[in-house]
Amino acid sequence: MVRAHVDEDVLCVPRTTIFPDGAWHGLVTRGLERVLRTVSAASEYRPRSEVEDDPSLQQIIPYCVVRHPHDDSYLITRRLRRSTERRLHHLYSLGIGGHVNPTDGGSGDPVVGGLKREWAEEIRCPSPATARLVAALNDDSSPVSRVHLGLVFLVEPTLGFVDVRETDKLEGEVLSLEAMRDRYLSMESWSQLVFDDLVNGATSRADRSPLVVELDAAL
Repeated sequence: MVRAHVDEDVLCVPRTTIFPDGAWHGLVTRGLERVLRTVSAASEYRPRSEVEDDPSLQQIIPYCVVRHPHDDSYLITRRLRRSTERRLHHLYSLGIGGHVNPTDGGSGDPVVGGLKREWAEEIRCPSPATARLVAALNDDSSPVSRVHLGLVFLVEPTLGFVDVRETDKLEGEVLSLEAMRDRYLSMESWSQLVFDDLVNGATSRADRSPLVVELDAAL
């Protein structure tokens, strides 16, 4: 859930620190432990209004991709006009997520805290779920994507299907990867990258994840 910029401090890492050898494009699936260590050691909170258009700082975004393991279907959402992020209106997304705020680190890892908060705020899920970090995502192709670094989590509920909570801002569908192919050109760039990775077997990496988070049911 995105709060007004004036009220929100967000977790950031200097671009040169997270990309010491120059920025890569797309998904990185190896060295995720180093990415996590760097975020833990070098991150700071900055006012979102100051960093929203500053690519020298990467805003950290836990990005939850929901897979229903019993039928291999996924949640896909579309941002409606009332969504706060105007640059992404009417585009489809395979991920649910948002910025990490200072209160998210109150009881430990702020990335984990931010993931849990966003999940509870944005998703209705009838059962507990398990989130596994499977990739880090960087995309310099647009103004909104180049200032964010995604930490991509594959989230699998124990039972049932998930749905979006804020139906005035998002609409959701549950589809197989094959069924959502015709939406590919209308997806956000991050979601296109994630879709390609899922088609190429991202789920097979989940068991080797360096960060596993247990999520409560969100009713």
